[in-house]
Parts: sequence; structure tokens; C-alpha cells
Amino acid sequence: MTPSPQATETSAVVTFVNVRIGFDEGDVLRGVSFEVRPRETLVLLGETGTGKTLTLKLAAGLLHPTQGKIEVMGHEVSSMSEGELLAYRRQLGFVFQEGALFDSMTVAENVAYRFREDRVPADEIEPRVREALRFVELEDTEDMLPGELSGGMRRRVAIARALAARPPIVLYDSPTAGLDPVTAQTIITLILRLRDEHGVTAMLATHRLQDGFALANFRFDAETKRVVRLAKRKSALPEGAEESEPVTRFVVYREGRVYFEGAPEEMAESKDAYLQRFLVGI
Repeated sequence: MTPSPQATETSAVVTFVNVRIGFDEGDVLRGVSFEVRPRETLVLLGETGTGKTLTLKLAAGLLHPTQGKIEVMGHEVSSMSEGELLAYRRQLGFVFQEGALFDSMTVAENVAYRFREDRVPADEIEPRVREALRFVELEDTEDMLPGELSGGMRRRVAIARALAARPPIVLYDSPTAGLDPVTAQTIITLILRLRDEHGVTAMLATHRLQDGFALANFRFDAETKRVVRLAKRKSALPEGAEESEPVTRFVVYREGRVYFEGAPEEMAESKDAYLQRFLVGI
């Protein structure tokens, strides 16, 4: 894999401006605005039904907002045609909560699915599939069916499929949901590797605040191949200084609006009663 070219950019790669979306029962997102910068990880938190997964689907162009503007990598996603969206989605990786693998296809066929849809030459597909499966340490599962894999392995195959095309942005929908702590940590380590070795920008929707703090407090060291703790971040960088460590920020939804946006340490130190509900047990 090669590092994403966006890693040297400074402007936002994802921008939501006053985004609203509703259904028959009423609005779910009610004027949401935020930005995501290159190599940043934005962790979306909130109770069930507050719009975390909807936000990812909007970013991917799978849904259109009823109001507002969404820009991703210079594309105004909220106004693109379906044909334009199909080409745009090829630049994204999307990891669904349950993996969303095709049960009748082998692991290798699942990972290769997008390549075959795009009519990539067969001699190019095989090495890319092997590369992606090697990254998630599942190169020996190529000929297995998803039903033969554990839940954690299926999630890792989903990550392999998402990263096979080397996307600059990956959207994760509750990637550790339903997994035991050890397997969940394996998934978080893979997300750290994508960020720290390949400069991938991420949006991650989750109920697990501990996942957000793991991404905020640790990095993957390419030399030692180990996860190491980040140095404590200063509250403010000197003017003109560049951030050298990966940045993780939290956005907390409440009733369809952004209730909190900020650094993990700000949330950890908050005395707000609603935020404290997420902090219990951390």
C-alpha cells in the first residue's frame, strides 16, 4: 500500500454544513455541522437513533440530505447525480457494522468484489487481494466462506475489502460492536495501522467510548509493529506549528444535533451530565 496523497493537505476533507435529514417520523439530523481534516479520526457518539450511521451514509452519498451541504474530498456529495456518486464511492472505504459480506462468495471473492465490478484486469486483482488480506492477517482464509469465520474474522475481512482499493477515507460503522474485548482490540489496532502507516482519514460511529479513547491515546509504531501510547497532547500548539501526532476528535449527538465537539481530554474532564453518561466505566 502507498500513503494517501491527502496526508500532506491541510484543508478539510469532509465538511457538513447545516445538514438535516428526516423521514416520515420527523427529522433525525437537525442542522449538523462539522469538519474532518486529513489523517484525523472523527468519532461519532450518541444514543441509538441520534443519527450516527445516517451521517456515514450521507458522507458516502447513500442518502441525500433534505437540507444543507456535504463536501468530501472536493466533491459536493449532496448535489451529485447517481452516476457521479458511483464513481465517487470508489474512492471511499466503508466498513458496515455486521461486515455485510456476501455469504455465497469466498473471502477472496468478497475482497475482490469492487475490482471485478470495475473490470480491473485479473492479474492485478490477485496481488491486491492478497495484500489486503495480509494486512488484516487473514491471508490463509482466501478460499473460506464467511460462514466458516468467527465474527471478528468477518469484521477483519470487511476491513480488507474496504482498504483493498487504498481509499484516502474509511467510514466505520460500529466496527467493534458485539465483539469480545480481545477481538475488539484487534480491530482497533487495524484502524490505528491504517491511520498511522497509510495516512487514512476516518469517521467512526460507535457506542463504545473506549474505542474513541484508544484511537486518541495510542498510535501504531511501524518500526516495532507495536501499539504505543501517544505523548500527552498540549492543550494548544504554538501559532504556525503543525500537528505531528494523529488527531482524534469527538462529536456527540443529542436529539439530532451536535451536543459536544472537541478533543478527548475535553470530554474526559467535562462535568456535563449527558457526557458523563458516556464516560461511565471508562
